[in-house]
Amino acid sequence: MSAKAALPLLSSVAVRERAHELLDIAVDGGLAEWRVDLERLEAAADLTAEVVRSNYPDLRVPLHARWRHFVNGGRDLWAERAAHEAWPGTAERARAEFDLAIVSVLLDAGAGAAWRYRDRETGADLGRSEGLAVASLRMFEAGDFSTDPAQPLQADGLRRLSAERLALGFQAAPDNPLLGLEGRAALLRRLGKVVGRPGVLFDEMAARAEAGRLPAATILETLLARLGPIWPGRIEIDGVPLGDCWRHAAIRRADATDGLLPLHKLSQWCAYSLIEPLQAAGVEVVDIDGLTGLAEYRNGGLFVDMGVLVLADPGDADRMHAVDSPLVVSWRAMTVALLDRLAPLVRARLGVEASDFPLACMLEGGSWAAGRRIARERRRDGGPPLAVISDGTVF
Repeated sequence: MSAKAALPLLSSVAVRERAHELLDIAVDGGLAEWRVDLERLEAAADLTAEVVRSNYPDLRVPLHARWRHFVNGGRDLWAERAAHEAWPGTAERARAEFDLAIVSVLLDAGAGAAWRYRDRETGADLGRSEGLAVASLRMFEAGDFSTDPAQPLQADGLRRLSAERLALGFQAAPDNPLLGLEGRAALLRRLGKVVGRPGVLFDEMAARAEAGRLPAATILETLLARLGPIWPGRIEIDGVPLGDCWRHAAIRRADATDGLLPLHKLSQWCAYSLIEPLQAAGVEVVDIDGLTGLAEYRNGGLFVDMGVLVLADPGDADRMHAVDSPLVVSWRAMTVALLDRLAPLVRARLGVEASDFPLACMLEGGSWAAGRRIARERRRDGGPPLAVISDGTVF
């Protein structure tokens, strides 16, 4: 096998292509684990558009990015801190924001329903993504990821991060359990070993801009090429790690990529979250829809709870599933494809054009929030419709 066979899988193009391929197979009845009812997409679009209008009455929806989770109680916690910092220049602020966004996204792989974080400054009691975001922000501000106490807003000390330190920063304890704690800490240590400081990726991406313009897909390709070695125990082709890429027998190829489904969820959310720091530093990010929807349980849960995706065996709703199981892999992949089908339906209901309302805006304003809303209506803990065994590095 040649390493060249791996390279096409390290792209959003491959994610989109193979996700739609799998959805088409499922629509034709070719998947053992799922049935698909595309007529239910209309109801999912109704709910998503309703949630967008409720959350953003003016329809001015920001991109789906980590920065949204730093806003709490009407306060933008990171903007407040950054405004009081004497930045040497826009590039240094961008490097710090790359540090924060990448670390925070990689720490946000599902907290579980029981974990909570109490922010001592605001008094807010937070769970799930919002809690993980603010906890990681407070650790960043405190210099917990830095080697220099005089320069706290940098993440050049990740390789020494322990699970115990992370537990302290995230207020995790036996009576406040955080799923995958060691997995998260180990992931950040590998990140530190591979790149040193994540902020250096700003310079690498800015250098790839042509005439000041950088396609969003290039952000992802840079992340996948540089961060591939940080993912534990994943599939490799001739020594090239494929990250968030899994096997499903329905995907057939006559080469080394036979049976492989790339998803790159956390890396794509990282890519979305790096757009704003790049733009603030003078790099115009273009073709944002070159990225895909995210293969995670809020968007995926929306389609299950709305009846678009139906378990072939209803008993699977009560079982635990490995993250690499065909059922979970196909659920995540079809979520990506269904988000592409959902977007034009939501835009039509809102009366907006794709140029003004890219997929990332639907993710932020509607589908993610709609998935959370219906989960709360269907299940007391607001959790996903499937129980997935994860080590804290996938969801």
